[in-house]
Amino acid sequence: MLVKTYGSALVGVNALTITVEVSVSQGINFHLVGLPDNAVKESQQRVDSALRQFGYKIPGKKVVINMAPADIRKEGSSYDLTIAIGILAASAQIQAIEIDRYLIMGELSLDGSLQPIRGALPIAIQARKEGFKGFFLPTQNAAEAAIVNDLEVYGVGNIKELIDHVEGKKRIPQLKMDTRKNFVQQLNHSKIDFEDVKGQENIKRALEIAAAGGHNVILIGPPGAGKTMLAKRLPTILPPLSLHEALETTKIHSVAGKMSKDTSLIAHRPFRSPHHTISDVALVGGGGYPQPGEISLAHHGVLFLDELPEFKRSVLEVMRQPMEERKVTISRAKFTVDYPASFMLVASMNPCPCGYYNHPEKECMCAPGMVHRYLNKISGPLLDRIDLHVEVTPVDFEKLSENRLAESSSSIRTRVEKARLIQEKRFNQTEEVITNASMDAKQLRQVCQINDEGHMILKNAMEKLGLSARAYDRILKVARTIADLEETSMIQPQHLAEAIQFRSLDREGWAS
Repeated sequence: MLVKTYGSALVGVNALTITVEVSVSQGINFHLVGLPDNAVKESQQRVDSALRQFGYKIPGKKVVINMAPADIRKEGSSYDLTIAIGILAASAQIQAIEIDRYLIMGELSLDGSLQPIRGALPIAIQARKEGFKGFFLPTQNAAEAAIVNDLEVYGVGNIKELIDHVEGKKRIPQLKMDTRKNFVQQLNHSKIDFEDVKGQENIKRALEIAAAGGHNVILIGPPGAGKTMLAKRLPTILPPLSLHEALETTKIHSVAGKMSKDTSLIAHRPFRSPHHTISDVALVGGGGYPQPGEISLAHHGVLFLDELPEFKRSVLEVMRQPMEERKVTISRAKFTVDYPASFMLVASMNPCPCGYYNHPEKECMCAPGMVHRYLNKISGPLLDRIDLHVEVTPVDFEKLSENRLAESSSSIRTRVEKARLIQEKRFNQTEEVITNASMDAKQLRQVCQINDEGHMILKNAMEKLGLSARAYDRILKVARTIADLEETSMIQPQHLAEAIQFRSLDREGWAS
């Protein structure tokens, strides 16, 4: 008897439906074909043990299982439940009348219970697109899949529950969820706030500009000046995720297996902070069968690289192209996958190995040339792609001892949201561009026009600092964001002057 059940494979952040054909006929042996990896091949032992727990078994006949399309590699243990139900139906141990109308996924434990799977959200989206009636998957992933409307989602605890459901003995309750209501409920406030930060007004201003325009930032300052503390508070002034952005972000985290138990939707902007020992593959994604890297997990959020010069140069250089294109393309011999990577880069670093170069009070202990070699660990092309270079100085005692709270994140975020709204209207004709930081050359010419006084200021800065053409574009983009924060249509000379001030590493006196 031949029975078809349906599972799904992940290709990038999307899913591809896999047909599991099970044939039980006269003879002996168990054959599993269709390019399965070792985890899929080992499903025979897991399925056999799980079925025996409830009085079922793999029949002592010739069992042939084909996973189509046969030229696509099948990975992982998520097909256990798909295969098990197919075997039971093909051997007439259960009566599964409408099983071909449902997608079935889940890893089986030896006792028949189900372990969570990766990629429940993109699988559910693809199931709805292809007209499946419903989706059976482990209970732990059910909330994630249930945010997809017009698809019946059933959370399964063990294989016996699914057998009883398909035979009509005991129905599994369908999980229903109001996606928008659930999303709004999760939009709670963060525990950290800019009002806790004493002093550092110029740094807060720089981070406000960065948040308003989606600009990359590098913070340079001595140990203990507050670089990490400030960076961690940046997500609190970014606009809340839209539902579309939340779905995109959730898909990536779901594919990477980073969703926490019973979480349905990521409602907060990601903040990823990898250690400096990270490899280039872990940062941008890849592997034998590609997985999203940290830059994709930071999609629509912040990627924080603390102590930037301590990262391997090869690791930092692989970020250059994704920072420009807002995506990373990973190619293999037989396929290519794209992972979105629209993130804000926030980096921090000491000005020298000892940390006290240009310090107002403490003397730098580094030997001649060490500062130059230290800063040269970061390439010029990478620094060019960072819009704001900000010096962080220590906070004096008077500021630290003040009892007055500083400006809160919510009030800063209000100004940021107004500036983002201006940009949204400006770029409403282009889906790829949503902030000033992602403008292309043509849009830059259209929206970053300056007067003669502004031309002279910019010309003098270019000649004195020896800035590159990319740095010229960055200054214009930052100036445009400053103008948006002030709700002015034209870039004024003072906007350009402030933007030029945020190119600290280009100024004379650094690394000399």
